[in-house]
Amino acid sequence: MSQVYNFSAGPATLPAAVMQKAAEEFTDYQGLGYGILEASHRSKEFTAVIDGAESAIRELLSIPEDYSVLFLQGGASTQFAMIPMNLLGEGQTADYVDTGSWSQKAAKEGKLQGKANVVASSGPNYTSIPDADSWNCTPDAAYLHITSNNTIYGTQFASFPTAPAGVPLIADMSSDILSRDFDVSNFGLIYGGAQKNLGPSGVTLVIARTDLISRGPANVPTMLRYDTHVDKASLYNTPPTFAIYMVGLVAQWVQSRGGLAGIEATNAEKAALIYDCIDADDFYQGPAAKADRSKMNVCFTIGDAEREGTFVKQASAIGLVGLKGHRSVGGMRASIYNAMPIEGVRNLVAFMQEFRAQHG
Repeated sequence: MSQVYNFSAGPATLPAAVMQKAAEEFTDYQGLGYGILEASHRSKEFTAVIDGAESAIRELLSIPEDYSVLFLQGGASTQFAMIPMNLLGEGQTADYVDTGSWSQKAAKEGKLQGKANVVASSGPNYTSIPDADSWNCTPDAAYLHITSNNTIYGTQFASFPTAPAGVPLIADMSSDILSRDFDVSNFGLIYGGAQKNLGPSGVTLVIARTDLISRGPANVPTMLRYDTHVDKASLYNTPPTFAIYMVGLVAQWVQSRGGLAGIEATNAEKAALIYDCIDADDFYQGPAAKADRSKMNVCFTIGDAEREGTFVKQASAIGLVGLKGHRSVGGMRASIYNAMPIEGVRNLVAFMQEFRAQHG
């Protein structure tokens, strides 16, 4: 194991350069004599960190000035509740597109707050994204919610839908944020837990139209109100300082790799290498519809649970770890987020070819 490549779905691998930088500064941040992990969130040093992280993300995504960038806690799962608590008014309907477990959980939380309508579903197998022309959207919905990438099933929106006129489009982008370019202004709110493609677990990124998130009902608890965090610039309470520091480093690393255009091209190349191997014959099967295949989570099977266990075990023995599929679907899953180097993907493909030669 001269090199270990971590294909886990999240928490996931981080860029080597980022980890090295963090290690160098861990006990002495820029000459302070102590680490940023120990610095007050009110200090000028941390102010520079959080401002720098926001600035880098704004630059990468070309975020309009009328959008707020928030660093919150509680993961995407808390956003499942915060969104309807703040945006689903009395007598309104929230629309959800069901493309897997995470969108199901989001809709479940919506139903706890009001009327939540599932306008389309690719269940029960979730091997595709429902055709947008078939969605039964509510014309005056409070919002339309999608999950952009589905880690368990290996599907992804190849392009984003257009919500009905006047309806904000909301997206859970936990597992593909910063992996490709898109127009933020087409969305009312975007959110994502950091632990897949942004940084370590502990911080949740929210990008939202400021006017949209400034109108929450008065009875929403203070910590669960978006305007609380907008007014205090994500510093109402002590934020996850080290995780925010890491997100800033990751954003700077993406900038150094040619920005979103460069990252997107590399991600497409990585995904193509694995999918070409899967499609070479019928030894491996890729359940996801080809048009909807994820470039972040490549799911595949062999059709024999014992042999799949052998695959995962042998791969791990040579430093290709985290390849076991989600417990609900089995098989294998290679999560190839931004930080997974192309060398890791090439090593995986070489192993897949060797395993097929031995067991096919």
